[in-house]
Amino acid sequence: MVQSAVLGFPRIGPNRELKKATEAYWNGKTSVEDLLKVGKEIREQNWKLQKQAGVDIIASNDFSFYDQVLDLSVLFNVIPERYTKYNLAQLDVLFAMGRGLQRKATDSEPAVDVTALEMVKWFDSNYHYVRPTFGKNLTFKLNGQKPVDEFLEAKALGIQTRPVLVGPVSYLHLGKADKDNLELDPISLLDQLLPLYTEILQKLAAAGATEVQLDEPTLVLDLPANVQAAVKKAYTYFGQQSGLPKITLASYFGTAVPNLDALKGLPVAGFHFDFVRAPEQINDVIAAIGANQTLSVGIVDGRNIWKNNFAKSTEFVNQAVAKLGADRVVVATSSSLLHTPVDLENEAKLNPELKNYFSFATQKLGEVVTIAKNVSGQDVSAALKANAEAIAARANSSFINDQAVKDRVASIDAKMSTRAAPFPQRLEEQKPVFKLPLFPTTTIGSFPQTKDIRINRNKFNKGQLSAEEYEKFINSEIERVIRFQEEIDLDVLVHGEPERNDMVQYFGEQLKGYAFTTNGWVQSYGSRYVRPPIIVGDLSRPKAMSVKESVYAQSITKKHVKGMLTGPITCLRWSFPRDDIDQQTQAYQLALALRDEVNDLEAAGIKIIQVDEPAIREGLPLRAGAERSAYQVWAAEAFRVATSGVSNKTQIHSHFCYSDLDPNHIKALDADVVSIEFSKKDDANYIAEFKDYPNHIGLGLFDIHSPRVPSKEEFISKIDTILKTYPAEKFWVNPDCGLKTRGWEETRLSLTHMVEAAKYFREQYKN
Repeated sequence: MVQSAVLGFPRIGPNRELKKATEAYWNGKTSVEDLLKVGKEIREQNWKLQKQAGVDIIASNDFSFYDQVLDLSVLFNVIPERYTKYNLAQLDVLFAMGRGLQRKATDSEPAVDVTALEMVKWFDSNYHYVRPTFGKNLTFKLNGQKPVDEFLEAKALGIQTRPVLVGPVSYLHLGKADKDNLELDPISLLDQLLPLYTEILQKLAAAGATEVQLDEPTLVLDLPANVQAAVKKAYTYFGQQSGLPKITLASYFGTAVPNLDALKGLPVAGFHFDFVRAPEQINDVIAAIGANQTLSVGIVDGRNIWKNNFAKSTEFVNQAVAKLGADRVVVATSSSLLHTPVDLENEAKLNPELKNYFSFATQKLGEVVTIAKNVSGQDVSAALKANAEAIAARANSSFINDQAVKDRVASIDAKMSTRAAPFPQRLEEQKPVFKLPLFPTTTIGSFPQTKDIRINRNKFNKGQLSAEEYEKFINSEIERVIRFQEEIDLDVLVHGEPERNDMVQYFGEQLKGYAFTTNGWVQSYGSRYVRPPIIVGDLSRPKAMSVKESVYAQSITKKHVKGMLTGPITCLRWSFPRDDIDQQTQAYQLALALRDEVNDLEAAGIKIIQVDEPAIREGLPLRAGAERSAYQVWAAEAFRVATSGVSNKTQIHSHFCYSDLDPNHIKALDADVVSIEFSKKDDANYIAEFKDYPNHIGLGLFDIHSPRVPSKEEFISKIDTILKTYPAEKFWVNPDCGLKTRGWEETRLSLTHMVEAAKYFREQYKN
């Protein structure tokens, strides 16, 4: 009989309970006991929900208060020394590593001032993990037994679970050497790490775990030979140890075929592969696994919200059953459901027709169970009939097709994606317009979204404020931000974006072809959750989206104010995209809508327009080859289609964050100025990569995801390091990202210190 499995479930709670509890703890409003209680309640609710849905294999240890990779770093004592000298409780160490910590001394506690570890995108998703950082004085050891404790929690509820951990090879390969240990290749630490994995696995077996899931998502990357060898070595080692549970080795987010040789013959109970992202690997995978090993078929999408097509999925799974037998096949989610909203039933306001096309994490539990039952020959005819009707209704929906949009995409040519002149000529025309000093200062866009802003937005959405009253409030917030920036003497201003709920959702709400949720929250990192809009049909812009606020901001200051837009690739990547047309087409549709907005901003007198693309790197296909090369071409072209309709004197900016960027890809965008996350980078080679970048650049100087306030001297030191490699005449001074999540006081201090540092260098570079 075919079993069903879920690789992981969202840990945020159906109503963002984890976010509320975590932030209350950070703000000193609740105790650690209160926070731990909420975590326990969420775990119990998740396990019971899956049990009631009939899922056979339920994950444990998929919960985290911040990030599952960071949990492993704490568990294995991969904790840089700067976090260990304050005698913080283990949970506070975890939070300090994730978000930094700055605290004044009290009678009972010393002062604390530590920066966060680097945060990086989890493969090509919008989830961020905290990168393991391996210092010279690292000593591996177990700190507690979190996976065991959570397994026992579930066991006490009468629920047998399969604990999940990131596997040793992926954990090391996704990490980096600390700046005091740059010669280290993290994979060389495997021999030291494997005994700790063995110990925790033995503890799990002793507690009653019969199977564990070890995630090795790096198997979908282009792995060097030594990392492929490490896979073989690690799992051969586990096979030689006694007292371990059965191991299912899981990969996801792409094809593992190029690395299959490393998996052949491994002494594991089974493998999981992602057949949503890479269905073409099925025959190679079946041929590679051993005679008694199971195959977990990831066929229910863990990354998107569209209803599964039961007929197609059943047909696909039957291929595996026909060759392996039902007892060796498991129907599973393609990956953890971490990347999907919790429950579609929380969406009372969704159009009923559209709602019938969607499936959130809770609904996906039923999908894996139904497919497994269908393949096993059980009667699920009612579910199959309802599913077939929904799939057919979506294919014929009036929401989807707009011929005018299709025609416009077909009309895109090289002229539409090319600026009127190359950058050197544009720069000469822009200099007399802007008259900027050396080291011009700016911010990335958003300013703190205060409680007052959220309250008034909520009142407006509920009809408790008129449009006129709400506009008056928004204008007052814009003026507050403008006056503040003038006061601290920033050179290029922003309007602060008080009217925007989210950098993608705000624009999506004004574009035809999008749908929106009320409670469709997904974790991006830590306590930062996003509500991705859903692309349901062809996309177009009925009217201007941001011109009014930008024009008002520019009207109340003599300094230049940037118009702020979100780029086509980021709008695409941070939405749930359609799965019935390719992403390139969706990107071009968005580009054309944004082109209209860029042109309208210019016509309204806005001379600097920033089109942010923080997600452009995450969209890069995970493997080198034709698909990646094609993406680099069409993603850059989509950006240029959006931005190339303006005159030479209009300055186009863009912004990128939390990505390992290819300078050639950024160059292809042909933006006049780009700003890039840099505050957590400690590798001088990263600066050197952009040394020959021809246009202007701002390397972000402070981490806006942390409440910590850098001093003027810290800014000076950071800039000084950059200027040893990067030419001063091309360098802009700015934060890492927008300031939406920060408080006003820390924002005021950080930006003031940043401006003071810029002025210091202007003095140094006089004459």
